[in-house]
Amino acid sequence: MAKKYLIINADDFGLCHSANAAVMDLFESGCLLSSTVMVPCPGADEAIEFSINNPQYAIGVHLTHTNEWQDNYPWGSLTGAKSLENEEGRMWPESEDFEEHCEYDDAVAETIAQIEYAEKKGMKPSHVDSHMGALYGMNGKLLMLPKTLAVCGKKGYPFRMFSKPLAEQCPEETPVWLFSVASVLSGMFGKKNNVPMPDYLIFPEKIETGETYEEFKNNFIEYLIKIPEGISETYVHPALDTDEMKSITGTWQRRYWEYLVMKDPETHAAFKTHGIHLISYRDLVELRKKK
Repeated sequence: MAKKYLIINADDFGLCHSANAAVMDLFESGCLLSSTVMVPCPGADEAIEFSINNPQYAIGVHLTHTNEWQDNYPWGSLTGAKSLENEEGRMWPESEDFEEHCEYDDAVAETIAQIEYAEKKGMKPSHVDSHMGALYGMNGKLLMLPKTLAVCGKKGYPFRMFSKPLAEQCPEETPVWLFSVASVLSGMFGKKNNVPMPDYLIFPEKIETGETYEEFKNNFIEYLIKIPEGISETYVHPALDTDEMKSITGTWQRRYWEYLVMKDPETHAAFKTHGIHLISYRDLVELRKKK
């Protein structure tokens, strides 16, 4: 596989209407190929309905075990397990908090509940990923990733996790050795459970926002045209610049710019010029079958 393939997944579909409207517009305008739904969130049913009505799009489940906006925009788990929520009935704010408090059985049950909520509504998820990487097991719960991949294997869904480490992609707060171990475990248990995954995960947090949209767009393009050969995945969080979005998060402008950059013809022209093939998770499954 000598080509450069890139999945750009729109995370946080289902968060709220402002996120949903942006994601739906990107799909309908042909600017987006993959997205995942936050099932516990208030806008989930709208996103799930869109997926059901548009089965041609690769839309999966954004497994949500954290709630980073505790005060502005709270939500709880589907199962109501005590180890997954704080005293206010909200999911833990950070992945570290989740791993510190959760019980494995509770976390797995919540994972299954979120997937089956979408399935029972009539959605046919194309893939699964983890909000804030809470299920990667990089904060103490080392068995979290194998247990998650076992669920994906039984359900027959691809999962977002890297099977090949890129040292430059190691998050600053994560030891390089742990990053490498996670890659080995990911590849091993992904193969064991027959779960298709990308080769590389490209963390977009390393892309500087800049002072203007044009600066952000240039940074976005320059960062992603450097991906290695093989299948890489990165993610965006597109949303409209509404009062609703501004009330939820202080990063609303970055999210709006991510919506704009995905819709910008210059972005897609740059990828084409540099030989980067944008694919969906369904394309990933087909490419893995050819290996």
